[in-house]
Amino acid sequence: MTNRKGTGVIKTILGQVKEFKKDSLITPVCMILEVIMEMLIPLLMAAIIDNGVERGDMNYIYRTGAVMMLLAILGLMAGMLGAKYGASASTGLARNLRAAMFDNIQTFSFANIDKFSTAGLVTRLTTDITNIQNAYQMILRMCVRAPISMITAMIMAFLINAKLASIYLIAVIALGFCLFLIMRKAMRYFQQIFPKYDDLNASVQENVSAIRVVKAYVREDYENEKFTRASGNIYQMFTKAEKILTWNAPLMQATVYSCILTISWLGAKMIINNALTTGQLMSLMTYCMNILMSLMMLSMIFVMVTMSMASAERIAEVINERSTLSNPSHPITKVPDGRITFEHVDFSYVKPLPQAASSEEKAVIDGEKGREKEAGELVLKDINLDIHAGETIGIIGGTGSAKSSLVNLISRLYDVTAGSVSVGGINVKDYDMEELRNQVSVVLQKNVLFSGTILENLRWGDKNATKEDCIRVCKMACAHEFIEQFPEQYDTYIEQGGNNVSGGQKQRLCIARALLKKPKILILDDSTSAVDTATDSRIRKAFATEIPDTTKLIIAQRVSSVQNADRIIVMDNGRVTDFGTHEELLKNSEIYRDVYESQTGGGGDFDQPGGDR
Repeated sequence: MTNRKGTGVIKTILGQVKEFKKDSLITPVCMILEVIMEMLIPLLMAAIIDNGVERGDMNYIYRTGAVMMLLAILGLMAGMLGAKYGASASTGLARNLRAAMFDNIQTFSFANIDKFSTAGLVTRLTTDITNIQNAYQMILRMCVRAPISMITAMIMAFLINAKLASIYLIAVIALGFCLFLIMRKAMRYFQQIFPKYDDLNASVQENVSAIRVVKAYVREDYENEKFTRASGNIYQMFTKAEKILTWNAPLMQATVYSCILTISWLGAKMIINNALTTGQLMSLMTYCMNILMSLMMLSMIFVMVTMSMASAERIAEVINERSTLSNPSHPITKVPDGRITFEHVDFSYVKPLPQAASSEEKAVIDGEKGREKEAGELVLKDINLDIHAGETIGIIGGTGSAKSSLVNLISRLYDVTAGSVSVGGINVKDYDMEELRNQVSVVLQKNVLFSGTILENLRWGDKNATKEDCIRVCKMACAHEFIEQFPEQYDTYIEQGGNNVSGGQKQRLCIARALLKKPKILILDDSTSAVDTATDSRIRKAFATEIPDTTKLIIAQRVSSVQNADRIIVMDNGRVTDFGTHEELLKNSEIYRDVYESQTGGGGDFDQPGGDR
């Protein structure tokens, strides 16, 4: 099973070589040529000593030296070409892997995204890809060069003198066994390192994105300790692995010097007995170094490749991940209207975590979603609703009552576990997902603006929208007034995350962006919580007059935000407990009545006009 998995991972990675196959083939060919040139030079050196130096034949020395020079130049050129094409192939593979991962991430459903932490994906796109890039270049160059060099040198040594060459063979077997034991022990630590990188990235990402909160609560020391702890874990793992690997060098040197001494002693005796020439002994010494250095190189390749296999598995996991949602074979591409129907809907979050996830990474994923429900437990239970096109529907309920989960099913961000959701009288599973989501505009709880001008942010709703279109929707969202106060107005630059605008301004810009889509269904998921009640009221009035045919779903914590809706859904613990008008709910719904009295008993909401900051 493990071998099959490893084969699948390798196939996935090599599948991204694509247009760099030529470079990947040229590189090992160049390495082979370089080895051939290097292996011929010791033979010519022996010939110079035996036939030129000892006989005093200068012409022979010049001729043979010229040939050696030519071989050295050819070997150098082959090595340079191998380095060039190897770098091209490895960096090209890294580029294609990043593109494949990023492209596939864009297709993920929310359920797919739940499997991976943000920090984990960043690590896979950076550190893991770099490991694969380095390993691939080493495989193309060193992994070809080292074994061929070792085998060729061994053959050449046996051709010169089988008795002395046997010393190499014994040394290679003994050293290879020792290196294998060292590598196997070190690999246990290397395989634990990469999940630690996820923890480190999570610490950095959380600290940078929430730096204002960190400073407001004077928690710099705590964050420093957390970062130091995550960084220290990586340091400790690497230190343990490197301590084991330090045995490579002394073992290598001991073997090399032992071989040199043994060969020198035996070779000197054989020269005295005329069983070996001085030149042949020099060649054997050279081949000794080639063999043992090649073995050392193979040990380092083994380390790099084994390290990269952990990265390869993490990368392949993202590339091979398939969206839990897919279009039907013949999707419907037109949404008739904004009518919404829930029929006996049950829903649960199925959240399988990646096998490589550490306990810390799992905690990060759980924290990001903030759910109290275990995977597989029903979040929504037997939901039955019939909402007419153009209605304004309020949704109210306590924290954790699954209000957001309910509306996520409408645009098919998740699929139902049981029952069905229909839009315009058609099951959402029968629609083309892109077309459905274009007609269902959602302003989520967490408002996100991107670095760029206000106009550029607004045009996420419609890339072809004119400035006049943007102004129109901003007036509806009560954003035009504050935009006009900026020196650059609609060309005002928004910093990453929208940090240079207030929470209420950010919410209104996000509402305007959603309106640009001209949707048949507009969902506001607690997206006016940061604006004052007067502005909230103006936005709702604009919706009623400007987009009367659009079905509007407004999730809110404040009763004042939903009491003028056509009907209000009251949710509790994943169920719809009541559904009716404000007046009907005051009479018939104990939950709604308690919320209304608690919010109005003190004289109304605390928000006052102008308090959007």
